[in-house]
Amino acid sequence: MSRLTADVLICGAGPAGLVLGNMLRADGIRCLIVERQSRAHVEQRARAGFLAENSVRILTENGLAEGLHANGKRHDTCAFRGDHGEFELKYSELGRGEVHTVYPQQDLVRDLIAQFIDRGGEIRFDTTVVKVDPHDAVLVLDDGTTLSGRFVAGCDGQHGVSRQAVPAKVLQRDHGVTWLALLAEAPPSMAAVTYAIHPNGFAGHMARTQKITRYYLQVPQGTDATTWSDEKVWAELHTRLRAHQYGSLKTGMIIERRVVDMTSHVLEPIQHGCVFLAGDSASLISPSAAKGANLALMAAEVLAKALARQINSGDSQRLTHYSAAVLPRIWRAQEFSHWMINLLHSPAGDDGHALFMRSLQRARLESLRDNRAHQDYFAENYIGI
Repeated sequence: MSRLTADVLICGAGPAGLVLGNMLRADGIRCLIVERQSRAHVEQRARAGFLAENSVRILTENGLAEGLHANGKRHDTCAFRGDHGEFELKYSELGRGEVHTVYPQQDLVRDLIAQFIDRGGEIRFDTTVVKVDPHDAVLVLDDGTTLSGRFVAGCDGQHGVSRQAVPAKVLQRDHGVTWLALLAEAPPSMAAVTYAIHPNGFAGHMARTQKITRYYLQVPQGTDATTWSDEKVWAELHTRLRAHQYGSLKTGMIIERRVVDMTSHVLEPIQHGCVFLAGDSASLISPSAAKGANLALMAAEVLAKALARQINSGDSQRLTHYSAAVLPRIWRAQEFSHWMINLLHSPAGDDGHALFMRSLQRARLESLRDNRAHQDYFAENYIGI
């Protein structure tokens, strides 16, 4: 049985774990990242690509934004389509005047891995943790090996084992909505992120690069993604995005299709003993408002500063109050995501409840279109954490 020692053991090589690891290495703190997937897998995994200004600040201040500044694209407008017509919100001119930077997560992850290794960090890929001891900061691997440290950072997602070491309340909600998440090998068809409300269900268009576009389609719960052929996908996207009215979509091969159930959950607290959770390990948020990666980077920054203060100077105050510092920001993001879900989806049917909810949805959209105070609120929360 082998035993390795580090100040901080990090489970998971996603954005949260990698930003945390890089910040700790910059402070001279010994840390080891353990990732159950291969390096090739995590560097090719297509996920979120919209980074808020706070995330760009974190990456820039910590020397992690060279690729982002060279290749990221500024985005500041979203559009809403429906029976009401179409309207755009240029959120760079609303609220705090902030924008998104579009930079695919797989590109960011590649940057962060390379930088972590350059800073003398070690990552063990293809390594599965089966147990986390929150009292002794020990990881038990599937081959029986144990790794020991002073602290454990759980950044291994909602299905990782880190969260099992934290006896927390799990506050959760199933929103009753399912999306078919699609990645198309096709140029963007619209300049703005576009949210379409249609009797057939919601559809969304989000540019990723000049050659890749993310689309979403609302589908019935329990849908099998493989039953949606490319032809069926494009036909429904054309219908819901009203291509006959606003212009045809630029089509191409669908290179990813997966079903996403709109569920949200938050753990309280997100720390126990020597274990501290960040990213999807601490909270899972629906993709309706592009908050997941941004929450992960926010928590990673807070945790890195708290760990560095504890390890380098013995000051435990920030670490003791980690949950109290992070959870209010998680809940504000959850509230806005919940608001967006209600804005974009309404029940089908002609019963009184369905008609009432669709009328509320129409009123929300009209207010967002016409009311400057509502637009400022939207912009501030759409970008902010």
